[in-house]
Amino acid sequence: MKKTLTLGVMVALVLAVAVAPPPAWAQKGPIKIGFIAPMTGGAAQVGKDMVNGLMMYLAEHGNQIAGRKVEVIVEDNQGSPAVALTKLRKLVESDKVQVLAGGLFAHVGYALAPKVDEYKVPMLYPVMAADDLTQRKPAKWVVRTGWTSSQPSHPFGEYVAKTLGYKKVATIGMDYAFGYEVIGGFQKTFEEHGGQIIQKLWAPIGTTDFAPYLSQVRKDADAVFALMVAVSSLRFPKQYEDSGLKAKIPLIGGGTTFDEFVLPSLGDEAIGGMSPLIYSAAIDTPINKKFVKDYRAKYGKVPSYYSETCYTAGRWIDEAAKAINGDLENREKFLAALRKVEIPDAPRGPIKLDSHGNPVQNIYIRKVEKKDGELWNTVLKVYPNVSQFWTYKPDQYMKDPVYSRDVPPCKHC
Repeated sequence: MKKTLTLGVMVALVLAVAVAPPPAWAQKGPIKIGFIAPMTGGAAQVGKDMVNGLMMYLAEHGNQIAGRKVEVIVEDNQGSPAVALTKLRKLVESDKVQVLAGGLFAHVGYALAPKVDEYKVPMLYPVMAADDLTQRKPAKWVVRTGWTSSQPSHPFGEYVAKTLGYKKVATIGMDYAFGYEVIGGFQKTFEEHGGQIIQKLWAPIGTTDFAPYLSQVRKDADAVFALMVAVSSLRFPKQYEDSGLKAKIPLIGGGTTFDEFVLPSLGDEAIGGMSPLIYSAAIDTPINKKFVKDYRAKYGKVPSYYSETCYTAGRWIDEAAKAINGDLENREKFLAALRKVEIPDAPRGPIKLDSHGNPVQNIYIRKVEKKDGELWNTVLKVYPNVSQFWTYKPDQYMKDPVYSRDVPPCKHC
């Protein structure tokens, strides 16, 4: 009797499993990822690198996430906040995407965040580095998987003062939030370690003629710190050399000034340029070497930081989706899962979010060198597990205003 009952129960269970309906999400079709990037204009190459990174991750995994097919809808925001908002609306209201990602400029990131919170659709920021989005003005539905603008600058300011021994630095930066935050972070730690910022010059975003700015550079500077993005990164190093400054004053800068997206388009004028960033294609680990090899085979060039962060964003979405069995339609549950993701073996190194939602990760001090006829960002030093707050206490740090055109003030100008 006991055996019969057991068998009956087993049969009932088998039948129950056989007729059980599939999970609700399985009837809702593919996962739709809305990806916003500048695909035209001066930042088009950056946008292409971003899309390539995401698509490569998905291709490696059969274009599936958590067992569901994936559809990526790419929208060109032209690097404009207004256009980005229009494309965001289209992706959410018309395309019904379950998750958003992408974006480039910091001011675009600031513009999108309130609308993302209004729509309550998770959006990953693998590139948009606006400091305050994980500091004084956090956005609930934005998940930063990249970095804050000032994060690499904090250790670099210390490195330039203590290791390079520079005492006086002049800066030239893009005149918008990203420029202010990158240069502000550098200025804070450089001056705390005995250095002086003796000049701050600002050029409009998209500038391609730097002659009016280079002619103003103070000749008593030990180095020039330049923060360039997009098309400006293509033009600045050559103009710096042609002005005669490179032979007299070393050029250092923010990570995007010498990123791998631009190196193939530069010549010997870039050699010697130093910068900090969360990634270098020259990171000497098996994981990154495979990533670089596979990316080069697929796209004919080494990956840029934009490629790596969007490749890793694909994995981030995948890890979170698996944790909730693919139920991305439950937005709150998916958002919570995104915030719990830790990646110990990304091409850039280990990543986990701090309590404010920003990655804690390695910062690499890099120097442009030529190897076998190709420019590389050789890694000089690694600062492990760097927080967006550097060595400061978060509450104390956020009592100060976000870095801006006038913060920190230029006391030595």
